[in-house]
Amino acid sequence: MKTTLPPKADIHSEEFLHTLMRRQLKLSITCAAAFLVALLGLPLLNYFAPELMATRVFGFTLTWLVLGVLFFPFVWLIACAFIKRSIRLEEDEARVVENALEPPA
Repeated sequence: MKTTLPPKADIHSEEFLHTLMRRQLKLSITCAAAFLVALLGLPLLNYFAPELMATRVFGFTLTWLVLGVLFFPFVWLIACAFIKRSIRLEEDEARVVENALEPPA
């Protein structure tokens, strides 16, 4: 999604900040949704598929494997993806402003 700014765009302008904040809000909601799916999915799986969740994998029941072993790496992945994407959003917006400030050739 490309944003267009007026020729006198400034990296500290309200329009720049609003555009960046709107894109970061969408990213935050996406990451929060992924976290909530993981957080609420485990109890729902335990309720609706108890036989599946009681299956033993590497000496753990699937419930404990997901909760005790896989949950924290999943949260780290969400956080890492959020940080990388957030930085990329800021760089993209700054690039748009830089291109808008360049005089036409």
